[in-house]
Amino acid sequence: MSQDLQLLTPFTLNPFLHTRNRIVMAPLTRARAGLSRIPNDLMREYYCQRATAGMIISEATVVSRQGIGWVDSPGIYSDEQLEGWRQIVNAVHAAGGLMLLQLWHCGRASHSHFHEQGQLPVAPSAIAIRGDGIQTPTGRESHETPRALHTDEIPKVVDDYRQAAKRALQAGFDGIEIHAANGYLIDQFLQSKTNQRTDQYGGSLENRYRFLDEIVRAILLEMPAGRVGVRLSPNGNFNDMGSPDFREQFTWTAEQLNGYGLAYLHVVDGLGFGFHQLGEPMRLSEFRKVFQGPLIGNCGYTPDSAETAIREGHADLIAFGRPYISNPDLVDRIANDWPLAAQAPMDVWYVPRSDGYTDFPAFRPHT
Repeated sequence: MSQDLQLLTPFTLNPFLHTRNRIVMAPLTRARAGLSRIPNDLMREYYCQRATAGMIISEATVVSRQGIGWVDSPGIYSDEQLEGWRQIVNAVHAAGGLMLLQLWHCGRASHSHFHEQGQLPVAPSAIAIRGDGIQTPTGRESHETPRALHTDEIPKVVDDYRQAAKRALQAGFDGIEIHAANGYLIDQFLQSKTNQRTDQYGGSLENRYRFLDEIVRAILLEMPAGRVGVRLSPNGNFNDMGSPDFREQFTWTAEQLNGYGLAYLHVVDGLGFGFHQLGEPMRLSEFRKVFQGPLIGNCGYTPDSAETAIREGHADLIAFGRPYISNPDLVDRIANDWPLAAQAPMDVWYVPRSDGYTDFPAFRPHT
């Protein structure tokens, strides 16, 4: 690797977002926000350590109490959470970084133990996740059958996203990313496997896309399209996802999103997070045909494969997730062809403690 890598060149997404390189820190749920779900000093240190990324996309951040589905993940639905994030964003900016907030609602990938009065998680349809269970505040539990949202409840959920985007802007974020991937609520609406509604939010490709479209439109009332990205995962089986018509649905979705002039489309095209085996996986080249804005590839990329994807025009930026856990200086390691640290063990990824979070050292070359 050398300094002539395309991966290390600046990239202008639009008048609002200019990156100093094409390396994106992918959103990584790390479960360090505590019971209050208020971003804290430890999180500020963590993000500042990684501020050399061309762009940081924050860990998934719930837009409402209803959206909670992870232990100790952060929120953006209170003034205290807004202020906690403000301290982080200010510090990242002071370090020369660019940072967007990923907006999240877990939908059926939640449990009644997360909710007041033991209320069931919500979803487009009352279809439970098939899997090994979910980690709750009281320990691992079996997945529950969620409650299907009533049609007249959906505008409130859409407005939660709008309010979250407004708070993100107030906190100083450079933009937001709508998390429409990995089997969470928006993805559940998009996919026929989890959406069996008979109202205007189910049935056709257009109707299943409607929920995401309403969220995009609501957020654009608060910020320009050039500050809004969307994340999709057409190939993934995480959270028991995967639909026979996935190619038609995600092609349609990208075509519709193309009309908004968004900051980017972030596609989990790699298969390292699981593959549903329902056809040939969708590649970035397919999205390039229907989405003319910037494309971010994600999942399982190495520095070499990332460079190839950019040089061949399939992607404009590449997001790295797991490598950023144990390589806070990932950009410097790639630029200098220094070895990457071994992947951090999974038992430190999502635990509410300080070790395994900010204690990974930067590379020190021998002199």
